[in-house]
Amino acid sequence: MKQSLQLKLGQQLTMTPQLQQAIRLLQLSSLDLQQEIQEALDSNPLLEVADEFDGDNLNELTTSQDTSALDTDQAMANESMPEDLPVDSTWEDTYSAGSGSLGKSSSVGSASDDDYVYQGETSESLQDYLLWQMRLSHFSEVDERIAEIIIDSIDDNGYFQQSLEEVLLAVQRDFPETELDEVAVVLKRIQFFDPIGVGARDVGECLALQLKQFPTDTPWLKEAQTIVQEYIPLLANRDFRTLARKTKLKEPELKEVMRLIHTLQPRPGENFNQRESEYVIPDVSVRKHQGRWIVELNPDALPKIRVNEEYAALSKQARNAEDGQYIKQHVQDARWFIKSLESRNETLMKVANCIVQRQQAFFEYGEEAMRPMVLNDVAESIDMHESTVSRVTTQKFMHTPRGIFELKYFFSSHVSTEDGGECSSTAIRAFIRKLVAAERPEKPLSDSKIAELMADQGIKVARRTIAKYREAMNIPPSNQRKSLL
Repeated sequence: MKQSLQLKLGQQLTMTPQLQQAIRLLQLSSLDLQQEIQEALDSNPLLEVADEFDGDNLNELTTSQDTSALDTDQAMANESMPEDLPVDSTWEDTYSAGSGSLGKSSSVGSASDDDYVYQGETSESLQDYLLWQMRLSHFSEVDERIAEIIIDSIDDNGYFQQSLEEVLLAVQRDFPETELDEVAVVLKRIQFFDPIGVGARDVGECLALQLKQFPTDTPWLKEAQTIVQEYIPLLANRDFRTLARKTKLKEPELKEVMRLIHTLQPRPGENFNQRESEYVIPDVSVRKHQGRWIVELNPDALPKIRVNEEYAALSKQARNAEDGQYIKQHVQDARWFIKSLESRNETLMKVANCIVQRQQAFFEYGEEAMRPMVLNDVAESIDMHESTVSRVTTQKFMHTPRGIFELKYFFSSHVSTEDGGECSSTAIRAFIRKLVAAERPEKPLSDSKIAELMADQGIKVARRTIAKYREAMNIPPSNQRKSLL
């Protein structure tokens, strides 16, 4: 085979480091963005926190819905960065971001020495709480070992998940003379620890233990004890008709018994298994002014940084070329970082404005007026790619008069109506919640009945679709929603 040289012409789009940075910043949440900004401040000496907030940039971004939209990815790919920036030129000469601030950030800057320093909080697990009570109960050495194994076998809801025989086998490794009766006695003592009912092996035993703490003259106490001990399956299935027949109670009497049972806690360990609070910083806010819905960037979520021009000017006074190049490189990195932040905010405003324009009925009337909308609808409206819209709507939140919502919340599929229109899946969920909230407790609506009621309003939805949405909202079926109270 003869070797030869060939010349080919071609075009390709290259992902520059600056473009990669802009795309990464675009998909960060507010908290992650603040952390990214802090890391940039720590690593680049040419970046600094601005002293004052410049409202011009915020106003410019707020009114950006009237400007022509360009795809952020394509715009930054086509934009060329001069390799050598004149250090004596200001940021406004080359970019619109300027050396002024882009907003305000609560996580950057130096804190006052007098500020309160958060030291964390102490949280106690259910097992720790039970062990503390055990150590105050004067258990013998054998009983302490039994109690430790039992407490270790209690789940987050407060139920004992092992058998007495399994506990006995574990204890006999250290104390071979232990008998099963000793394990049963220790379990009984633990079941009367706080919270009452902890260590129960099933719901019936848990409720019965709690009822034992009531005074003997409590009205309907004996009837409640009979129900939780003998008729738990009927109670779980809400079969009140059979329950009334078995207990020979009339409906008003059964209601009083059920009212007493509802004061009990079927999951005694639930209060010890609470999730940590999660905080959300809205990226944009929506308010109505003179009959128009206005979108604004949240100034508390905006970065407030700029290029230190004094340090940038030192490149002219550098004693050698290496020091000058070091300063120039960090100046370019700092300005690119600020430019990426500004581009992120502009893109966020374009998407948020488009969402508000398309979903004005939601802001006026609520979830039931939500229109169907997909990513492609917004992408075509603002002349961006779907991937860009997807990035900018992920982990971004909007503060509205109706609450705080993730931008993804406003996107939903559609269901056809009788008049040829469309109804969003979010509106259908709102209809289902409304109907379930207004139903009679003693005769809850079935999925078929809900479908009929929605058909009366012109929304044709299959029964299985109603069941799917109901399960997604954690609404139990009609037989489990039945109640006498």
